[in-house]
Amino acid sequence: MRGMEGGGYKDFEATVLFCPYCKEPMPVKKKLLLILPEGEKYDYLCSKCGRPIGGKLQEDRERIVRP
Repeated sequence: MRGMEGGGYKDFEATVLFCPYCKEPMPVKKKLLLILPEGEKYDYLCSKCGRPIGGKLQEDRERIVRP
């Protein structure tokens, strides 16, 4: 699995989350919202109703931000 170093996981990708609107676990679509200095902000959208049901901040370890 990607991101496994030193016996632990660094990064997970959600494929199914519980949708409180549909009242059942649903597959999700990952949508980029913002590109921030500390990383990229994503929303997870329900594939049935299209509403956001989760989020993620993926840290960008390679990007160097200079003032």
